[in-house]
Amino acid sequence: MMKALRHRIGLLHWWLLGVLVFGPVQPWAVSEEAAESRQYQDTKTRQKQAVGQACANQLEPVQALLQGDTTPSRTQLAGLVEQLHDLLERTCTSSYEKSQVYNLLGYSHYSLEQYSRAIDNYLRMLAEPEVDDRQKVATRFTVAQLYFMQEDYDRAVRQLELWLTEAPEPRSDGRILLAQAYYYLKRQDESLRLVNQVVAEVLSSGKVPKESWWSLQRMLYYERGENQKVVAVLKQLVTHYPHPRYWQELGGIFGQLERSGDQLAVMDLLHLQRQLKDQRQLLSLAYLYLGADVPFRAARILDEGMKNGIIEPTAKNLETLGGAWQLARETDKALPVLQRAANVSDSGAIASRLASAYLDANDNAAAVREARNALRKGDLSRPGLTRLTLGAALVNLNCYWEAEPVFQAAAADEKIRKTAQQWLQYIRSEAARRDQLMENGAAIAGCQSI
Repeated sequence: MMKALRHRIGLLHWWLLGVLVFGPVQPWAVSEEAAESRQYQDTKTRQKQAVGQACANQLEPVQALLQGDTTPSRTQLAGLVEQLHDLLERTCTSSYEKSQVYNLLGYSHYSLEQYSRAIDNYLRMLAEPEVDDRQKVATRFTVAQLYFMQEDYDRAVRQLELWLTEAPEPRSDGRILLAQAYYYLKRQDESLRLVNQVVAEVLSSGKVPKESWWSLQRMLYYERGENQKVVAVLKQLVTHYPHPRYWQELGGIFGQLERSGDQLAVMDLLHLQRQLKDQRQLLSLAYLYLGADVPFRAARILDEGMKNGIIEPTAKNLETLGGAWQLARETDKALPVLQRAANVSDSGAIASRLASAYLDANDNAAAVREARNALRKGDLSRPGLTRLTLGAALVNLNCYWEAEPVFQAAAADEKIRKTAQQWLQYIRSEAARRDQLMENGAAIAGCQSI
């Protein structure tokens, strides 16, 4: 009966600790309990102690209440505490009997959420000379967990280090708990050494380490700046625990390592699984495709994101979408998007890009309009390029003399001076030739009204 109670207490403590600190975890399996029992088969222990008849008669109703199907009320638990204290003074007076009473007191206080008192009673139990060795090991671990719950990591570490020396074969969960405590005490080297040891042992046995173990290992490597090892751990996590957040972290680490191809592959996989659900993620994927010279795919992602209300149709985002369509040679799709962007932007940069798109589409009147609009708005890193667009559109409209001052201004930019001068040479000769033909009565289209 006491064995069942101890096992119940251990499972409850471990489950609660996992929920509070590292998320829900599975309780220890029955097979592990059996393994722990086998650990003690070859251990030399003192002669088995027993609870006297008088003490046993008093403890039986206490055990029945604690192990019953109905959870005891706070009033009942408080009554049990008083009853157990009375037993210590009157009936259960041997060292072994006291250890059993302290164990029940510890559990009663724990159930009352009086954790400090629970710890005190468990420590009294451990201090008894005749405490059962196996029970001592289990209780030592329980005390460490309670200290952990109270964020008293120093004391948790001391109890766990004692537990390591007392347990015949310290189980992996407990060693990982010690690694977690080391981490919170900023003893990262000791934490990493221990978690690496446990993970390696589990892998060598052909089993899969728990998700939280790899998560701790990944976090430790990340804080040390060992991103290549972070990648290795994340690959294990996405293989055995394929949660989208691990894929996202893997993509982020690839980005830090400037492995844009790998980052693109991961982000695209997440997109196919519909796991990219916010604007930042979709924009990142679109820019990755633009960087990989796949503008059509970038445009599709941006367009879909805007239609679904995920990506805001800001001037910058519209410009990126229009530019992607333009690079993909989808001019008909680029023009209305860039026009929307230019209409909501105070910067001339978008209007300049729109003018270039109109020129490519042979809509020269619109190209002239937007190029002049861009120059008027300003905020152009290379206004000379916008003037080249404006001049070319004017030439296409047979407005040679109007284009001449535009190209003269463009020639102020050293990088395009040669091109601007070539245009000037062309339009001067062509304008003179056309004027001569028109004087001689030739039916030649003149400058269209702009």
